[in-house]
Amino acid sequence: MTHLPKISVVTVVFNAENIVGKTIENVLSQQYENLEYIIIDGASTDSTLAIVKTFGDKISKVLSQNDRGIYDAMNKGLAYSTGEYVIFMNAGDFFYNNAVLRDMIATQPDADVYYGNTKIINSKAEELGDRRHTPPKNLTWKSLQMGMCVSHQSILAKRSLVEAFDIRYKISSDIDWTIRLLKKSTLIVNTGMYVSKFLEGGLSAQKQKQGLKERFDIMQNHYGLARTLLNHLFIAVKYLFQKLSRNSMT
Repeated sequence: MTHLPKISVVTVVFNAENIVGKTIENVLSQQYENLEYIIIDGASTDSTLAIVKTFGDKISKVLSQNDRGIYDAMNKGLAYSTGEYVIFMNAGDFFYNNAVLRDMIATQPDADVYYGNTKIINSKAEELGDRRHTPPKNLTWKSLQMGMCVSHQSILAKRSLVEAFDIRYKISSDIDWTIRLLKKSTLIVNTGMYVSKFLEGGLSAQKQKQGLKERFDIMQNHYGLARTLLNHLFIAVKYLFQKLSRNSMT
Protein backbone atom coordinates (compact mmCIF):
# COMPACT_ATOMS: atom_id res chain seq x y z
CA MET A 1 0.00 0.00 0.00
CA THR A 2 1.30 3.48 -0.89
CA HIS A 3 -0.57 5.08 2.02
CA LEU A 4 -0.80 3.68 5.52
CA PRO A 5 -3.53 5.59 7.35
CA LYS A 6 -2.67 6.58 10.88
CA ILE A 7 -4.29 4.29 13.44
CA SER A 8 -4.95 5.33 17.03
CA VAL A 9 -5.01 2.45 19.52
CA VAL A 10 -6.61 3.37 22.85
CA THR A 11 -6.11 1.38 26.04
CA VAL A 12 -8.24 2.17 29.09
CA VAL A 13 -6.96 0.80 32.38
CA PHE A 14 -7.63 0.94 36.12
CA ASN A 15 -5.73 -1.03 38.77
CA ALA A 16 -4.57 -3.70 36.34
CA GLU A 17 -0.93 -4.12 37.30
CA ASN A 18 -1.02 -7.86 36.54
CA ILE A 19 -2.11 -7.51 32.92
CA VAL A 20 -1.48 -4.00 31.60
CA GLY A 21 2.14 -4.66 30.68
CA LYS A 22 1.21 -7.63 28.50
CA THR A 23 -1.43 -5.60 26.67
CA ILE A 24 1.04 -2.77 26.04
CA GLU A 25 3.67 -5.18 24.73
CA ASN A 26 1.08 -6.74 22.44
CA VAL A 27 0.01 -3.39 20.99
CA LEU A 28 3.59 -2.19 20.51
CA SER A 29 4.47 -5.42 18.68
CA GLN A 30 2.09 -4.53 15.84
CA GLN A 31 3.87 -4.50 12.49
CA TYR A 32 2.29 -1.22 11.50
CA GLU A 33 4.42 1.86 11.00
CA ASN A 34 1.82 4.62 11.34
CA LEU A 35 0.55 3.85 14.84
CA GLU A 36 -0.46 6.15 17.69
CA TYR A 37 -0.85 4.58 21.12
CA ILE A 38 -2.89 6.30 23.84
CA ILE A 39 -3.32 5.03 27.39
CA ILE A 40 -6.02 6.41 29.70
CA ASP A 41 -5.57 5.42 33.35
CA GLY A 42 -8.34 6.02 35.87
CA ALA A 43 -5.97 7.19 38.64
CA SER A 44 -4.90 3.67 39.57
CA THR A 45 -3.80 3.08 43.16
CA ASP A 46 -1.57 0.08 42.42
CA SER A 47 1.59 -0.02 40.26
CA THR A 48 -0.30 0.26 36.95
CA LEU A 49 0.93 3.76 36.13
CA ALA A 50 4.52 2.90 37.06
CA ILE A 51 4.40 -0.04 34.64
CA VAL A 52 2.97 2.17 31.89
CA LYS A 53 5.79 4.69 32.38
CA THR A 54 8.47 2.03 31.85
CA PHE A 55 7.56 2.03 28.15
CA GLY A 56 8.56 5.68 27.85
CA ASP A 57 8.02 7.48 24.55
CA LYS A 58 6.86 4.29 22.83
CA ILE A 59 3.45 5.40 24.07
CA SER A 60 2.19 8.55 22.35
CA LYS A 61 0.00 9.84 25.20
CA VAL A 62 -0.57 8.83 28.81
CA LEU A 63 -3.32 10.42 30.89
CA SER A 64 -3.99 9.46 34.51
CA GLN A 65 -6.95 11.02 36.31
CA ASN A 66 -10.24 10.12 37.96
CA ASP A 67 -13.10 9.38 35.59
CA ARG A 68 -16.80 8.56 35.66
CA GLY A 69 -16.41 4.98 34.47
CA ILE A 70 -14.92 3.04 31.60
CA TYR A 71 -16.86 4.81 28.87
CA ASP A 72 -15.87 8.24 30.18
CA ALA A 73 -12.27 7.07 30.00
CA MET A 74 -12.78 5.76 26.47
CA ASN A 75 -14.20 9.15 25.48
CA LYS A 76 -11.01 10.77 26.76
CA GLY A 77 -9.04 8.40 24.56
CA LEU A 78 -11.15 9.41 21.57
CA ALA A 79 -10.59 13.09 22.33
CA TYR A 80 -6.81 12.65 22.25
CA SER A 81 -6.74 10.39 19.19
CA THR A 82 -5.47 11.94 15.95
CA GLY A 83 -5.51 8.90 13.68
CA GLU A 84 -7.65 8.35 10.62
CA TYR A 85 -8.85 5.17 12.33
CA VAL A 86 -9.32 4.21 15.97
CA ILE A 87 -9.59 0.92 17.85
CA PHE A 88 -9.90 0.11 21.57
CA MET A 89 -7.68 -2.53 23.14
CA ASN A 90 -8.23 -2.25 26.87
CA ALA A 91 -6.13 -3.80 29.64
CA GLY A 92 -6.34 -7.59 29.37
CA ASP A 93 -7.22 -7.52 25.67
CA PHE A 94 -4.83 -8.39 22.84
CA PHE A 95 -4.55 -8.17 19.09
CA TYR A 96 -4.83 -11.67 17.65
CA ASN A 97 -1.39 -11.46 16.04
CA ASN A 98 1.24 -8.81 15.35
CA ALA A 99 0.18 -8.24 11.74
CA VAL A 100 -3.57 -7.87 12.18
CA LEU A 101 -3.79 -4.09 11.74
CA ARG A 102 -1.70 -4.20 8.58
CA ASP A 103 -3.76 -7.10 7.23
CA MET A 104 -7.08 -5.40 8.03
CA ILE A 105 -6.17 -2.22 6.19
CA ALA A 106 -4.89 -4.28 3.26
CA THR A 107 -8.27 -5.96 2.68
CA GLN A 108 -9.72 -2.83 1.10
CA PRO A 109 -8.65 0.83 1.10
CA ASP A 110 -10.58 3.62 2.79
CA ALA A 111 -13.33 1.58 4.44
CA ASP A 112 -15.52 3.20 7.06
CA VAL A 113 -15.36 0.15 9.32
CA TYR A 114 -13.22 -2.99 9.31
CA TYR A 115 -14.33 -5.85 11.56
CA GLY A 116 -13.58 -9.47 12.38
CA ASN A 117 -13.98 -12.23 14.94
CA THR A 118 -12.86 -12.47 18.56
CA LYS A 119 -11.32 -15.20 20.70
CA ILE A 120 -12.09 -15.45 24.41
CA ILE A 121 -9.11 -15.96 26.73
CA ASN A 122 -8.64 -16.57 30.46
CA SER A 123 -6.32 -14.78 32.88
CA LYS A 124 -3.42 -16.94 31.67
CA ALA A 125 -4.04 -15.77 28.07
CA GLU A 126 -5.16 -19.28 27.11
CA GLU A 127 -7.76 -19.40 24.34
CA LEU A 128 -11.15 -20.70 25.45
CA GLY A 129 -12.87 -20.53 22.07
CA ASP A 130 -14.77 -18.06 19.93
CA ARG A 131 -16.96 -15.38 21.39
CA ARG A 132 -20.56 -16.66 21.75
CA HIS A 133 -21.94 -14.08 19.33
CA THR A 134 -20.13 -14.40 16.01
CA PRO A 135 -20.07 -11.47 13.58
CA PRO A 136 -22.34 -11.74 10.52
CA LYS A 137 -21.00 -11.94 7.00
CA ASN A 138 -22.46 -8.53 6.20
CA LEU A 139 -22.58 -6.27 9.23
CA THR A 140 -25.08 -3.39 9.40
CA TRP A 141 -26.63 -1.42 12.23
CA LYS A 142 -29.59 -3.78 12.12
CA SER A 143 -27.31 -6.75 12.86
CA LEU A 144 -27.21 -5.87 16.56
CA GLN A 145 -30.93 -6.35 17.21
CA MET A 146 -30.23 -9.65 18.97
CA GLY A 147 -27.17 -8.44 20.85
CA MET A 148 -23.56 -7.35 20.46
CA CYS A 149 -22.62 -9.62 17.56
CA VAL A 150 -19.19 -8.04 17.11
CA SER A 151 -16.80 -7.03 19.86
CA HIS A 152 -15.62 -3.42 19.92
CA GLN A 153 -12.07 -4.80 20.28
CA SER A 154 -12.52 -6.22 16.79
CA ILE A 155 -13.79 -3.01 15.17
CA LEU A 156 -11.43 -0.60 13.43
CA ALA A 157 -13.45 2.55 12.76
CA LYS A 158 -12.86 5.71 10.76
CA ARG A 159 -12.30 8.41 13.35
CA SER A 160 -14.40 11.00 11.51
CA LEU A 161 -17.48 8.78 11.91
CA VAL A 162 -16.97 7.90 15.57
CA GLU A 163 -19.11 9.63 18.19
CA ALA A 164 -18.59 9.71 21.96
CA PHE A 165 -19.86 6.88 24.16
CA ASP A 166 -23.07 7.68 26.04
CA ILE A 167 -21.91 7.58 29.66
CA ARG A 168 -25.48 7.23 30.95
CA TYR A 169 -24.94 3.55 30.15
CA LYS A 170 -22.37 2.07 32.52
CA ILE A 171 -22.30 -1.49 31.14
CA SER A 172 -23.65 -1.61 27.58
CA SER A 173 -22.70 1.70 26.02
CA ASP A 174 -20.51 -0.08 23.47
CA ILE A 175 -23.68 -1.52 21.88
CA ASP A 176 -25.18 1.94 21.44
CA TRP A 177 -21.83 3.29 20.20
CA THR A 178 -21.49 0.53 17.60
CA ILE A 179 -25.05 0.94 16.30
CA ARG A 180 -24.55 4.69 15.88
CA LEU A 181 -21.22 4.10 14.12
CA LEU A 182 -22.73 1.58 11.70
CA LYS A 183 -25.67 3.87 10.92
CA LYS A 184 -23.20 6.46 9.65
CA SER A 185 -21.01 3.98 7.76
CA THR A 186 -21.29 3.09 4.08
CA LEU A 187 -18.33 0.78 3.39
CA ILE A 188 -18.21 -1.88 6.13
CA VAL A 189 -15.59 -4.56 5.45
CA ASN A 190 -15.63 -8.06 6.91
CA THR A 191 -11.93 -8.87 7.06
CA GLY A 192 -12.64 -12.57 7.56
CA MET A 193 -9.96 -12.77 10.23
CA TYR A 194 -9.60 -12.94 13.99
CA VAL A 195 -8.82 -9.45 15.19
CA SER A 196 -8.63 -9.63 18.98
CA LYS A 197 -8.52 -11.75 22.10
CA PHE A 198 -10.94 -10.69 24.81
CA LEU A 199 -10.47 -11.44 28.52
CA GLU A 200 -13.44 -13.32 29.97
CA GLY A 201 -15.37 -12.00 32.95
CA GLY A 202 -15.62 -8.36 31.94
CA LEU A 203 -17.86 -5.69 33.40
CA SER A 204 -20.98 -6.88 31.55
CA ALA A 205 -20.51 -10.41 32.90
CA GLN A 206 -20.11 -9.11 36.46
CA LYS A 207 -23.24 -6.93 36.37
CA GLN A 208 -25.57 -8.85 34.07
CA LYS A 209 -28.87 -7.49 35.43
CA GLN A 210 -27.87 -3.86 34.93
CA GLY A 211 -26.37 -4.69 31.55
CA LEU A 212 -29.60 -6.32 30.38
CA LYS A 213 -31.67 -3.33 31.44
CA GLU A 214 -29.36 -0.97 29.60
CA ARG A 215 -29.34 -3.17 26.52
CA PHE A 216 -33.15 -3.23 26.38
CA ASP A 217 -33.26 0.57 26.58
CA ILE A 218 -30.65 0.89 23.83
CA MET A 219 -32.44 -1.58 21.57
CA GLN A 220 -35.76 0.16 22.12
CA ASN A 221 -34.23 3.52 21.20
CA HIS A 222 -32.78 2.22 17.95
CA TYR A 223 -35.24 -0.48 16.85
CA GLY A 224 -38.52 0.42 18.53
CA LEU A 225 -40.41 -1.14 21.43
CA ALA A 226 -42.39 -3.75 19.46
CA ARG A 227 -39.33 -5.12 17.65
CA THR A 228 -37.29 -5.15 20.84
CA LEU A 229 -39.98 -7.04 22.79
CA LEU A 230 -40.30 -9.59 20.00
CA ASN A 231 -36.55 -10.09 19.79
CA HIS A 232 -36.21 -10.55 23.54
CA LEU A 233 -39.07 -13.05 23.55
CA PHE A 234 -37.24 -15.03 20.88
CA ILE A 235 -34.01 -14.88 22.90
CA ALA A 236 -35.82 -16.10 26.04
CA VAL A 237 -37.45 -19.01 24.20
CA LYS A 238 -34.14 -19.98 22.61
CA TYR A 239 -32.40 -19.88 25.99
CA LEU A 240 -35.04 -22.08 27.63
CA PHE A 241 -34.91 -24.56 24.75
CA GLN A 242 -31.12 -24.83 25.03
CA LYS A 243 -31.34 -25.24 28.80
CA LEU A 244 -33.95 -27.99 28.50
CA SER A 245 -31.85 -29.73 25.82
CA ARG A 246 -28.79 -29.70 28.08
CA ASN A 247 -30.79 -31.03 31.02
CA SER A 248 -32.21 -33.88 28.93
CA MET A 249 -28.67 -34.99 28.04
CA THR A 250 -27.57 -35.27 31.68
